[in-house]
Amino acid sequence: MCGRYVSTRSPEDLVRLFHVTDWRPEEALAPNWNVAPTDDVWAVLERAPRHAGDTSTVRRQLRSVRWGLVPSWAKDTKIGARLINARVETVHEKPAFRRAFAGRRCLLPADGFYEWQQITARDTGKTRKQPYFIHPEDGQVMALAGLYEYWRDPAAERDDDPAAWLMTCTVITTEATDAAGRIHPRMPLALAPDHYDAWLDPGHRDPDELRALLVPPADGHLDTRPVSTAVNSVRTNGPQLLEEVAAKE
Repeated sequence: MCGRYVSTRSPEDLVRLFHVTDWRPEEALAPNWNVAPTDDVWAVLERAPRHAGDTSTVRRQLRSVRWGLVPSWAKDTKIGARLINARVETVHEKPAFRRAFAGRRCLLPADGFYEWQQITARDTGKTRKQPYFIHPEDGQVMALAGLYEYWRDPAAERDDDPAAWLMTCTVITTEATDAAGRIHPRMPLALAPDHYDAWLDPGHRDPDELRALLVPPADGHLDTRPVSTAVNSVRTNGPQLLEEVAAKE
């Protein structure tokens, strides 16, 4: 799964890296070294045109969304805490995700992500979980494959009230490979740059073609290092969380 990740790039950097044409400076997010479920995160997406056959209104956007997908049919937002991940094997068919998979796909920029490995002490037999930071060797941004959804608050009186709508997302996960596979059996699925356009295109709806895009980059591009258990607390943040520690600590 993916339960924590790191996102410290500025919106200006993300606009440049992902060729964004539309973003709202007022939606500023601070760098986050310990992104947790229900946090607001950056998402790169393309909005479908309102009128059939009109492609002039399609814009690549950088938006602030809440992590934890709330389907449009949900009675309340609590379900989002349970839908932070969508398995690549079933994302196209699960009721909570299939509508978003068909037309509301996004990229979630990340510096890397955390996973925990269960370790058993040889002398005492006691077990503990050691956190690791997993990231691209070259330091480039990861584009995690995601979905986004809109939820309408039934308590709001008007559709044009900004408070009436909640925008949420989920991270697609896959079987772990490379360095991540030694830590945890699952990992977030990062898309290759040459798949960005097809993945974001809201007019691209063929499920088989879309699933063909969800292929993890080739092995050999991820690095991992043990980090402090301070990351266990969602209240802890800062660049010190990425500092390597002795695995025995």
